[in-house]
Amino acid sequence: MDEPIRVIVADDHPLFRAGVVEELGKNSDIEVVGLAANGGEAVRLAQEEMPDLILLDIAMPGKDGISAASTISLACPSTKIVMLTVSEHEDDLVAAFKAGAKGYVLKGVSGRELARVIRSVVDGEVFVSQALATRLIMDLSEPKPSDPFEELTPRELEILQLVAEGLSNREIGEQLHLAEKTVKHYMTNVLAKLEVGSRVQAALIAQKRRLEQETDSRGD
Repeated sequence: MDEPIRVIVADDHPLFRAGVVEELGKNSDIEVVGLAANGGEAVRLAQEEMPDLILLDIAMPGKDGISAASTISLACPSTKIVMLTVSEHEDDLVAAFKAGAKGYVLKGVSGRELARVIRSVVDGEVFVSQALATRLIMDLSEPKPSDPFEELTPRELEILQLVAEGLSNREIGEQLHLAEKTVKHYMTNVLAKLEVGSRVQAALIAQKRRLEQETDSRGD
């Protein structure tokens, strides 16, 4: 008979951990060999037990699940990592896989499905919860505006125009009756939407766009 899959469960909610242990205990080919209440304990247990797989929650006190995954993937490369979380945020999903996770499962999954995921990941497959995968595919399939300026709000456009005119964040704040910190927040959004790294680049793009629009209007 093959050795059972050795699993560690890391979650800061005792009742949830107990529920996972109970469900996995119904499978003769899966054995829970350790329980952790935070990321630090998860790392320590992973190094002590060298399990086949570790289930990690993301939101845990101290060292969170993604940080723990990053440490475990380096210290215990043979241990597979599956995130078991309530987070449906794309950023968490991407960060988890960058940290070394091979599976991303949403809490609420049935015990039978979780056992199936564990087996498949140990066998070398990658898994993402179907509901989350479907939503991400839908997001990716939505048409993106060809003009990044279409993504800017009226306030962001107004602030970008003032930046293009050479005003500082403080001067913009005084003119628009906004706190300088608020102006900085708006500019962070502007830089991200225009996919540039500095306000100088953003200002140049804004100036270029204005010149193009003026040329077009003269041509009409």
